[in-house]
Amino acid sequence: MNEFWNEIDDATPRGIAAAIARRITSGELRPGDRLPTVRALGTLLGVSPATVSHAWQALSQAGLIESRGRAGSFVRQHPQTWLPPRMLGLVAGGELPQDATHLDLSHGTPDPLLLPALGPALSRVSLRAETSSYHELPVVPELGRVLDESWPYRAESLTVVDGAQDAVSRSLESVVRFGDRVVLESPGFPAFFDLVSALGASVVPVAIDEHGILPSSLAVALRQGPSALVLQPRAQNPTGASMTAERAQELARVIRSARNGSQLIVVEDDHSGQISTAAPVSLGRWIPDQVLHVRSFSKSHGPDLRIAALGGPAALIDRIVSRRMLGPGWTSRMVQRILADLLTDGTALDEVTEARRQYYSRQKALNAELAQVGVHAVSGVGEASTTLPDGINLWLPVADERAALVQLAAAGIRVAPGSPFLAGGAVHTDAAIGGVSSVPGVGPGFVRVTAGMVRSNAAEVAGALAGAALPGPRAFYTLEA
Repeated sequence: MNEFWNEIDDATPRGIAAAIARRITSGELRPGDRLPTVRALGTLLGVSPATVSHAWQALSQAGLIESRGRAGSFVRQHPQTWLPPRMLGLVAGGELPQDATHLDLSHGTPDPLLLPALGPALSRVSLRAETSSYHELPVVPELGRVLDESWPYRAESLTVVDGAQDAVSRSLESVVRFGDRVVLESPGFPAFFDLVSALGASVVPVAIDEHGILPSSLAVALRQGPSALVLQPRAQNPTGASMTAERAQELARVIRSARNGSQLIVVEDDHSGQISTAAPVSLGRWIPDQVLHVRSFSKSHGPDLRIAALGGPAALIDRIVSRRMLGPGWTSRMVQRILADLLTDGTALDEVTEARRQYYSRQKALNAELAQVGVHAVSGVGEASTTLPDGINLWLPVADERAALVQLAAAGIRVAPGSPFLAGGAVHTDAAIGGVSSVPGVGPGFVRVTAGMVRSNAAEVAGALAGAALPGPRAFYTLEA
């Protein structure tokens, strides 16, 4: 047996799992390598097979190894090549069995128990998916009126597309050319990094704090002449930061004063608007001719509705609508009418209001328990946030990212690795922040925690998160089944 196995000096489940995780990260153990049997390693380390089995379970739940039945356990390979690189990094462990972890806080999706019931809306909408023409306006009038009344500024034109990512993708495709530069938040949503790469453009990262993009960081980024900026005005993923009107006005001023700033297109992804506790905000209030504002209803009404509104200058919206006519054509008008019903029905409105209250309460409870054990969420790559994260996620610094993922998996909790959310270069503020590693699990890092799924046991969850986040020996928490 390779002498590496003799070098494991902590023969607890946590110690064994951490040692193997380090070897996988370093490349000593490669995808497809076969691991010893639990009995063989137990004999070598002088522990029971059950001890090694618990370590194997933690590694499996962290997505590092896989069992192939009688053939044994192997370092996991990741064949899901249909996923873009950073999205693959988020789901590297693949889909786990329902009972594989007690609490999955990795997905960043809303609690299904807090989504409004669709049954009443379905009963009020025609059961026929009918349309009189393939060339009708892409937005049904009843939904268009609701959207127009609730928009954060007076947009020249509004349309509806198939979710927030579809809206951002189509917006960037309409304004970004091969070789362009695009400004993205770091930390920011992994799919945006993948999207910019797919367009043949390069990322210019900007730093954020609890109120969104730092104006000084944006000013530095604009010197590179980017063609687009993508930002999340509320409940920023992964940090939960929400932009104030004052910050939005300052960012608009920075853009106006920059050389060629009038050529920049701002794409705003307001993905959590209905469950956010912050007021609606948009740079479109100050620079309407340069803003494409996206409002998604996935977090509030259900991801599978696949619907988002997109508003902005008529010339840009018409270009996007025209291109869609050569593909999907329009977003299902039946789904649009269902959403219009949900946005006007009193019961559905009450359900979304209650969901917003629940998410706020869960964030408050978990963050309070974390503070009790000396751990604080952050709003960027710097100081601890002084405000409660908005929406369903929080951004937690950890002493060692890979070790934290393994330890939490052993405790029955799954979270998302922080590396896919970070740009792989220097992030500029007044003084440049050091380079941010995009290699998962190498030294200090972050994890994203979907706090909105912590329905109960906030103290126990906070204890497990603290045990994984803080350096040095900590109490080892395990959630009760």
